[in-house]
Amino acid sequence: MANLIRLPAVAADASGGTLHQWLKREGDAVAVGEPLAEIETEKAIVEINAEQAGVLGRIVVPAGAASVPVNAVLGVLLEAGEDAAAIEAALAGHADAAAPARTDSAVARPAGTPADTPAPGPVPDAASAGRVLASPLARRLAAQWSLDLAALAGSGPRGRVVRRDVEAAARRAPASAAPLPAAAPAARPDEQRVPHTGMRRAIARRLSESKQTVPHFYLTVDCRADALLALRAQAGQDGGPRPTVNDFIVRAAAQALRDEPGLNVSWQDDALLHHAGADISVAVATDGGLVTPIVRDADAKPLGAIAAEIAELAARARANRLRPEEFTGGSLTVSNLGMHGIDQFAAIINPPQAAILAVGAARRRPVADEDGEIRAAMLMTVTLSADHRAVDGAVAARWLAAFRARIEHPVRILL
Repeated sequence: MANLIRLPAVAADASGGTLHQWLKREGDAVAVGEPLAEIETEKAIVEINAEQAGVLGRIVVPAGAASVPVNAVLGVLLEAGEDAAAIEAALAGHADAAAPARTDSAVARPAGTPADTPAPGPVPDAASAGRVLASPLARRLAAQWSLDLAALAGSGPRGRVVRRDVEAAARRAPASAAPLPAAAPAARPDEQRVPHTGMRRAIARRLSESKQTVPHFYLTVDCRADALLALRAQAGQDGGPRPTVNDFIVRAAAQALRDEPGLNVSWQDDALLHHAGADISVAVATDGGLVTPIVRDADAKPLGAIAAEIAELAARARANRLRPEEFTGGSLTVSNLGMHGIDQFAAIINPPQAAILAVGAARRRPVADEDGEIRAAMLMTVTLSADHRAVDGAVAARWLAAFRARIEHPVRILL
């Protein structure tokens, strides 16, 4: 019996993705667990593996197709001896498959033979489906200018109403209608428009939602980093890899969560979720945007193991090769811009986490010691952004004090 290849829920926060590429061609034999295709989600490229063995009989969704929803039919896997009739039977009753009719009788081709490009399948009439085919931009403009989409003739593919149709209708509307916005100035010849990637759209959506719906509050402290920098210098004298300052910070943050578990929480509509482990997300800048792979149980791992894990996760993040479980969840995020010369900043919380730590550069500045003497010291400014729904100010202050104590007495980070 032919099996439908569906898009699985590849990430907890992804409702779909872009079919990046097929790793098999029509007619290729497929073993159980073998990669079939790659899906680009909001944060990574994820492989889809075969759940059954067989032959890839038909590719329903071509490579490059965007906005493929979870559970959509991507292709059909045939068992031995099955032909095109088995494909049509498997696709029958599945509207999301929309499989195009084939004129060729032999669907399964010998391995290595290029697949023909399928012709577009029949598209149901929009009126009979009870809705108007229109682009999202056309719908938004029609609502803005109080125009009835059903009364417009679409000039797009399959009669789809597009922007130019709405704008033309707005110009024909009575003078009392809402005026068209002023035309944008012509672009300079050297300017270019770069379409948003799925990751960039996800970052914009999630951070906008966080800033609009999460009540942030901020606590800032200066940490004396002289002892930490001296310890880091000693750590590299044996010829082995030297941990970065950020590696120390990640372990100190995890240990502080163990000291003050009231910060190791997430807000949910019906409850406050207390996390079992101190899982620290590390902000990594990539060409596509910011990715936050997670070091699980960072309080229980030695510093060397944390350093190696962060380096490996960061390399795969930049190559879009993280697995969903490696960037989903987490207790708290560390965002360090000190290496870029930033002294101080406040970061936006990464939901569903309840806090994020923004770390600035260690600078030599004057500081008054307990005896009143003014001395030069390396000070590192950190700012904790916390979700006031889940975390009280006193809890955040105690966590920040525990973190600073470890930064200023870094031997505790090694214990």
